[in-house]
Amino acid sequence: MPSPALERRARVALWVLPVLWAVNMWSARVAADWVAPHVLALGRWSMALAVLVAVAWAELWRHRAVLQQHAWRYVVMGACGMWICGAWIYLAGQSTQAINISLIYSSAPVLIALGARLWLGERMRPLQWLGVMAAFGGVLHVILKGQWAALGSLQLVPGDGWVAAAALAWALYALLQKRWVGVLGPTAQLAAIAAGGVVVLLPFAVWELTLPQTPPLGPMAWGLMALTALIPGLGAYWLYGWAQRVLGASRTAAALYLGPLYTALMGWLTLDERLGWFHLVGAVLILGGVALVTRPVRGR
Repeated sequence: MPSPALERRARVALWVLPVLWAVNMWSARVAADWVAPHVLALGRWSMALAVLVAVAWAELWRHRAVLQQHAWRYVVMGACGMWICGAWIYLAGQSTQAINISLIYSSAPVLIALGARLWLGERMRPLQWLGVMAAFGGVLHVILKGQWAALGSLQLVPGDGWVAAAALAWALYALLQKRWVGVLGPTAQLAAIAAGGVVVLLPFAVWELTLPQTPPLGPMAWGLMALTALIPGLGAYWLYGWAQRVLGASRTAAALYLGPLYTALMGWLTLDERLGWFHLVGAVLILGGVALVTRPVRGR
């Protein structure tokens, strides 16, 4: 059981995480004209992997037998977390807005909460379930622009499908990290998963580089790789893994609900994406729901 001070720090981290992820949603929208999706994801995680290995080399070497034994697990988690939740988000950015990406992606906490209850045996109080539903309702309110009667006629673009698949993959990624708890610390664990992701991404990136329509790798492409490696890569993934160890899968997943608010603000400030009153109503529901989900559990 974590100490109260450690749990407080983890709850604060949940409000910081979406800021880091919002950078990735913004980059997905910007990158469409500068770098191919799999090339961007490979560059991002190769750079991140180099830093992680340098920091955690001693621990990785000490547990090399465990890494060899469970290598397939890290490939599976890398495929979910770095390939599908990486390259496919950038594919989505070619045809849908940054706010759409963040909104659809934020459906993952519902899947994680259900999976954590059914598969991991994590318990949630009624108020926490109410928070999950309130936050999810806020996300839907923003997607529908407040017009719930339009739910039956909602039209999606191909990019929305890529994001929906990424949301499913993130739920699986989060649950597997709790299911396959090992001896590695957060940094070494992320390094092993990133290595699995790079292995999966490599053939797809090489294939993209052979296509005539693939943009050449220029300064903007390398800058986006470095930006996504540092902030939503190293920063967000490490912080999420650490917070999940302290708070559990379902409570940590609530941080994803804040993504649409931060991404909408970033898109409004930098990409000329408009904000409306429905964003405010959705924000109230989302923030209230996250507050309920992340409340400390008394008497544990």
